[in-house]
Amino acid sequence: MRKILFLSFLFIGLGSYAQTIVKGSVSDQDANPVPGANIVIVGKAIGTVTDFDGNFVLETSEKPPFELRITSLGYTEASSNVTTNNQTISIVINEEQTFLDEVVISASRTPERIFESPVTVERFGLKEIETTAAADFYGGLENLKGVDVNTNSLTFKSVNTRGFATFANNRFMQLVDGMDNSTPALNFPIGNLVGMIEPDVKSVELLPGASSALYGANAFNGILFMTSKSPFDYEGISVSIKRGITSQKAAGDNAYTDFGIRAAHKFNDKFAAKVNFGYLKGTDWAATSEADKTTPGGTRADLNYDGINVYGDEVSANIRKESGLGIIPDVEVSRTGYNEATLTNYNAESIKADWGLYYRPIEDNSLEISYVGKVGTGSTIYQGTNRYNINGFFQQQHKLEVRNDNFFLRGYVVNDKAGDSYDMVFTGININRAWKSDEDWFGDYIRTYAGIELSGNPSGLTTQQKHDAARAVADTGRYLPGSPEFNAAFEQSIKNPDLSQGSKFQDASKYYHADGNYNLGHLTDFADIQVGGSYRQYSLNSSGTIYTDLDGPIDYSEFGVYTQIQKKFELDEEKSVKITGSVRYDKSEFFDGFFSPRISAGLTLNRDHNIRVSAQTGFRNPTTQDLFIGLDAGRAILIGSAPNNLDRYSREFEVSQVGQDDLGQPATVTQTGAVAYNNSYTRSSVEALGETGDPSVLEVANPGIVKPEQVQSIELGYRGKLDKLIIDFSVYYNKYKDFISQEVVVSPYYGNVGEPLSIAAIANEDFQAWSTYTNSEADISSYGASLGLSAKVFGNFDLSGSYTYAKLDFDRETYPDFATNFNTPEHKFKASFGNTELFENLGFNVSYRFSDDYYWEATFGNGVVPEFHTVDAQINYTVPSIKSSFKVGATNLLGDEYFTAFGTGFIGSMYYLSWTINN
Repeated sequence: MRKILFLSFLFIGLGSYAQTIVKGSVSDQDANPVPGANIVIVGKAIGTVTDFDGNFVLETSEKPPFELRITSLGYTEASSNVTTNNQTISIVINEEQTFLDEVVISASRTPERIFESPVTVERFGLKEIETTAAADFYGGLENLKGVDVNTNSLTFKSVNTRGFATFANNRFMQLVDGMDNSTPALNFPIGNLVGMIEPDVKSVELLPGASSALYGANAFNGILFMTSKSPFDYEGISVSIKRGITSQKAAGDNAYTDFGIRAAHKFNDKFAAKVNFGYLKGTDWAATSEADKTTPGGTRADLNYDGINVYGDEVSANIRKESGLGIIPDVEVSRTGYNEATLTNYNAESIKADWGLYYRPIEDNSLEISYVGKVGTGSTIYQGTNRYNINGFFQQQHKLEVRNDNFFLRGYVVNDKAGDSYDMVFTGININRAWKSDEDWFGDYIRTYAGIELSGNPSGLTTQQKHDAARAVADTGRYLPGSPEFNAAFEQSIKNPDLSQGSKFQDASKYYHADGNYNLGHLTDFADIQVGGSYRQYSLNSSGTIYTDLDGPIDYSEFGVYTQIQKKFELDEEKSVKITGSVRYDKSEFFDGFFSPRISAGLTLNRDHNIRVSAQTGFRNPTTQDLFIGLDAGRAILIGSAPNNLDRYSREFEVSQVGQDDLGQPATVTQTGAVAYNNSYTRSSVEALGETGDPSVLEVANPGIVKPEQVQSIELGYRGKLDKLIIDFSVYYNKYKDFISQEVVVSPYYGNVGEPLSIAAIANEDFQAWSTYTNSEADISSYGASLGLSAKVFGNFDLSGSYTYAKLDFDRETYPDFATNFNTPEHKFKASFGNTELFENLGFNVSYRFSDDYYWEATFGNGVVPEFHTVDAQINYTVPSIKSSFKVGATNLLGDEYFTAFGTGFIGSMYYLSWTINN
C-alpha cells in the first residue's frame, strides 16, 4: 500500500509540473527568417523570442487552448492559436514601415507608441544597431536627429542635445537599465567606456530637452536610456568580433579590436541569468596642435607662447617685475613646454563585464526580482579644465530591483577609483620644475638678457634674438623626452597627487541611489496615474586632490518625489486628445526645494497624424564640482561655492618685491577661496587695466554663491505619415534663469576691491585668478527646430534625413566674463540610405553628416570648430547556416579629418571587419 501511495503521489507531482511545448518558426513575406521576434501568450507574462534562424521553442505550464501574439519591430503583428501539446506552427509577418507604432517608455515612464508620445523622443532599436555604419552602437547615435556627439577620444564620446555642453556634460543624464552611468568623481557620464556591450543592447531611447519633471535634476538637457536584453526573452550565446585599423595623419595607422560576448540562459519560467564581457583596444586620436591657445596666429617663437597641446608653457612671468630692472623689457615670458605626444602613449582601452540574476517567484505573474553587477576599467583621454590621461580608471555598480508591470523599486551603488590617471598639463609643468625651479629658470633668463644689455650688445642682436639667447641659456640641460632624466621625472610626477610637485588624479568617490515608481492605472479607469521618488547620497573622496576633502570624505544628499496623470479623451472614431500632467519636487540639503511641472497635450487627428505641445519647468542642482571643487588648474584656481567650502580651501601666495618694498606688504599672504566671491575684480577689467593703465576701468566682480538653475521650455511638434513618407517635426524655446557656469575673477593679495591698495596690487601683478561657479544675471535663452523624414524608395530601399537648427540668445558684450558653453552648431544635416536585403542575405547602409562651424567655449580653451562633412558606410552579409553575419565598414570614409571640440585630436578614419554570431 505504501508503494502504491508513493507512486500515486509521484505521478501527481509529475503531472503538476507537466509542460506544454510549442515549436515553430517566424518568417517574413519573402520566406526569410525573422530573428528576435517576440512570442507571447496573450494575457500572460510568458513568452520567448526567435533565434537567428527564426525558430522558437516555448515551454509553459499553461494548458491549451491559448493564443500566441507574435510581434517584431518593422513588421505587422500576427497571432496563432495553440490547441494541443507539442504543436508546431509557422507564422508569417509582413514587413511594414511602422516607425510610428514603435513603443517607447522614456517619454512618460509608461509604454506608448512614439506616435502618441507627449514629447520628442528618438529611438535606436535592434534593426538600427545591426545596420549602423558606425563602428559600434554608441557611435551610431551620431545619426539620430538633433543629437550632438562630441568626440573626446576614441573611447569617450559625449552625447548631448539642444546645446550647452562640454565634455563635463552634467546637464545630460545617461541611464543603463535604470542606473545612472555618471561617475561619482566627475558627476557626468564618460561615454560608453564602462557601459554596455553591443550584443546585450536591446534598445536606446533618447529624450532631447528638459526632462526634470520625471527624472530629476540631472535630466536638464535630455536623457539617454539604454536597455539590455532580458535572459528570459533572449537566450543563448552571442559573440561580436571587430578587427580593423584607425588611420590619422598624426598617429598613423593602428590596429583596432572590439570584442563582446553575451551568454544567457533561462533555467525555467522562474529563474534566468546572463553574463557579458567586452574588450576594446586601439590607439587614440592624437592631439598635436601647436597653435597658440591665447594669441590667434601665435607660434612657438612668441615670448609668452602657450600651445594648445603643449604643456609646461602655462607657467609665465613678467620678467621686468620679476627682476625690478629697467633694462629688462616689460613683457610676459613663458617657460618652454612639452608636446602632449611626449606625455602619453595614446592607449585607448576598455574592459567591462556585467552579470545578472533574475527571479520570477509567482507563476504567470510579471513580478521579477533581480540583482545586476557591473564593473569596468579602461584608458582614455578626458578634456576638462586640463587634458587628462585616464589610465586604469575603474567603476563598479551593484543594483537590486523588484518590479512588475505596474511598479519598480530599485537601489544601487556606484563607486569609482581613478587608477593611474594623471593631469598631462601639470605633468609638463612639474617635469620642468623637477629639472629647474621656476625661480631659477626665470633668473637665468633675466641674467642672460641683462648681460647682453649691460655689455652694449656687441653682436647687434635684435630684441627677438636677445630673447632667443636668454631662453637657450635658461633651457640648457633641460630634460629631453625619452631621456632617463625625463622618464624619471615623468614617473615621479604621475605618482604624486600634490599638484605643486605632481599630477596624479586621485579619487575613490561613490554615491548611493534609490528610486521607485508605481503606476496606479490598473486600479482605476479614470486615468493613468503614477507616483514615484528618488534619493541620492554622495560621498566625495579625493583626499584633497580635487575636492576640499583633505580632512575626510564629503557627504551630502538630495531627494525628489513626483506624480503624473495621463488621460485620453476620445473625440470620435479617429480623433483623440491625450493630456499628460506631471510635477516633481526636489530638495538638496544645501538649497530650498523646487517644483518642476510639465503639461502636454497630444491631438491625434487619425492614425497617421498627431500634433503635440508641451510646456515644462526644469531645474538643475549645482553639481559636486560646482559645490566642492578646490583645484589649482594653473591659469586659475577652481573653487566651488558650497557655503561650507569657501574657507576650507586655503593657499599661501608670494608677494612681489615691489609690493614688499614700496607698499610694506609681507613676503607671503594666506587666502581662502572666499576672496574669489567677496573681494575680486572681473577678468576683462583687469585685462583692460593692463592695456590702458587706467584704474577706472576696473570692475568689482564678487560673484554670487551658486544656486539651482531653472529653465522654462515650450515645445510644439508633429508626427505623421503621408503615403510612404514619415515626418517628425518639432520646434522649441528655452528660457533660463540663474544659469550656472564658471566666471573667472581676479583677487588682489592685499587691499579691498575698489580701494587704492587693491588697485596697486593688481598693477604689481600681486593677484590670483579664480574660476568661480556662479549664476548669471543675464537673460539667456535658446531656440531651435528639427525635421526628420524617412521613406521607402525604389521598392525596399530605406532613405532618411534630418535637419536641426539651434540658436543661442545671449548678450555677450554686456557679460564678457560669463561662459555659457553653448558649443553647438547652428545647422546640422544628416542622411542615411540603405537596404537590409539588397540581394538575398546582403545589405548595406551609407550615412552622411554635416555640421556647421561653431564656437567652442570651455575651461581648457576657446576656439572655432570648423564645419565638417563625413561619410560612414557598411556592407553586411548574413550566413544563416552558421548563424552569423559579417560586416565590412568604414567611418569617415572620405578621410577628411575633423574635430568636434577645441583642443582635441583630429578624428581620422576607421576601417573594420566584424563577425557577429547569434546562437
